[in-house]
Amino acid sequence: MWTAENRGRYDRSKLRYPSDLTNEEWALVEPLIPPGKGNMRRVNVREVMNGVMYILSTGCQWRAIPKDLPPRSTLFDYLDLWSYDGTLDRIHHALYVECREKGEREASPTAAIIDSQSVKSAEKGGPRIDPHGYDAGKKIKGKKRHILVDTLGLLLHAIIHPADIQDRDGGILLLSTLFGMYPFLKKLFADGGYQGAVFQKALATILPDLEIEIVRRSHQAKGFVVLPRRWVVERTIAWLNRCRRLAKDWENLNRKALAFLRLASIRLMLRKLCNPT
Repeated sequence: MWTAENRGRYDRSKLRYPSDLTNEEWALVEPLIPPGKGNMRRVNVREVMNGVMYILSTGCQWRAIPKDLPPRSTLFDYLDLWSYDGTLDRIHHALYVECREKGEREASPTAAIIDSQSVKSAEKGGPRIDPHGYDAGKKIKGKKRHILVDTLGLLLHAIIHPADIQDRDGGILLLSTLFGMYPFLKKLFADGGYQGAVFQKALATILPDLEIEIVRRSHQAKGFVVLPRRWVVERTIAWLNRCRRLAKDWENLNRKALAFLRLASIRLMLRKLCNPT
């Protein structure tokens, strides 16, 4: 059992690791985690969440988890379970709505920005490995993270696929898996990788009410130029990349890579809600 004295160390100034959840952050997450079978859970789920956040933040190997956190098998199994049973999705959605309300916006967005990030694959091995690809444009062999964010830069949806899939094809895969999650979405901002009749035709089939606007770089521009709307999704990618687990594609399975990406977004929203400064 965790006494009030032990819980006191979860104040931000008394945390063991910077990745640990504070009392305020845990108060937002705890009600969204389902109870154990028969309410006989012997594992402290707060420590489990601290453990997976430690891996996410530091990028350490599973076998290198500190001894004062739960065993790697426990952390791995819980992360696998939460990605399967929808726990991460529920936590993410609840925090997203709170962030939108805090920003004085409607819960469901009307505009979004789409982009992708190619990530180099690390050396890996095992009986089950999802295939990677080669992004000839960026000269990267690995996976591609396709993300959709709102105008605040908060993650709406994401998928992981091989890097050799073109942006226009990956974008359709991303948008076709929304399944009506954001019914008021009317405007989509994208870069030149999503232009063309093929993308327009596929988009008209899956989301006929969604209007796309291609934000192009001026031919007269020299050096770095901030492009309208597109800077929002680039900033989100930079935010997520603060988590060292996302620096490379370390995961054998795409769904596990997606779980860490969603966990990074949860971490970001918790910090926004509980640490406004």
